[in-house]
Amino acid sequence: MTTWYERREDIAVLQIDHPPVNGLNAATRAALSDGLRKAVSDNKVTAIIITGTGTVFSGGADIREFGTDAALAQPDLHQLLDQVEACNKPVISAINGVCMGGGLELALACHYRIATPEATMALPEVKIG
Repeated sequence: MTTWYERREDIAVLQIDHPPVNGLNAATRAALSDGLRKAVSDNKVTAIIITGTGTVFSGGADIREFGTDAALAQPDLHQLLDQVEACNKPVISAINGVCMGGGLELALACHYRIATPEATMALPEVKIG
């Protein structure tokens, strides 16, 4: 499992659990997408929180998938971000640590963001090219 779904009273919590950096590989993107659909269809859920395990929200793309078919598997990152933005329930990113690249894009797609004082955020890919 790369993402855990839990309902805490009226809040759905999606926790990314894909060590070592909670990379957004194909399985994680699919699990997040499924979790969002599940939360939206549950009438008892009033809000959705996305967070990561340990001290990492998400390090972004899973570089082990670069150049493979898995990197193009649906939902791709842009489709997932569109799904988050279009969600009819508030989606909150609880940034619990490192939040980089596609992980930061995911956090920015959420309607609200909260972060621990120790959280670090960056878009390191802007230095490439």
